Amino acid sequence: MSGAFSKRAIFLDRDGTLNESVGYVNHASRFRLFPFSVDAVRLIQEEGHLAVLVTNQSGIGRGFYPEELVQSIHGDFQSRLETAGAKLDGIYYCPHKTSDGCACRKPKPGMLLQARDDLDIDLEASWILGDTITDLEAGWAAGTRGALVKTGFGAGTLENESGQWSRQPDLVGDDLYRALCDIFWGSAS
Repeated sequence: MSGAFSKRAIFLDRDGTLNESVGYVNHASRFRLFPFSVDAVRLIQEEGHLAVLVTNQSGIGRGFYPEELVQSIHGDFQSRLETAGAKLDGIYYCPHKTSDGCACRKPKPGMLLQARDDLDIDLEASWILGDTITDLEAGWAAGTRGALVKTGFGAGTLENESGQWSRQPDLVGDDLYRALCDIFWGSAS
């Protein structure tokens, strides 16, 4: 690519970052947003960034739930956001199992690269936020910076695994909203 991409984005992991980490979300009732999630997406757009969801959903490939359930959950979330004056500019999910060897499953950067091409995103001016190192590794592989949030698996992996990581997060936030505040107005700006 020529590097002529113009828009900045915040890539968002789903489970553990936007909603409670409950294992496989195999029913709509298990998708429980954190109280700050809608405000966080609105903040992203108010600050002139695209809000792009990137989520691994191997439960589809494993046969735990149908792809239509994921699409329905994302549609309901998008409707809730729009009612509150916000929206996701892109929604990307990987339905594959790890053993499928696809290019889209995080930590591979396939979803971010597809979003770059679809939405004209300057990856070097963008961030990925998630609760696992694999989220950040996908962003780093695509050229973004990465922020680890302490919700979901974040606090535990930071405390118990970070000494083994080849690269540390560019930023750590207590939750998605606080990490965004640091990106836009704090130490990471």
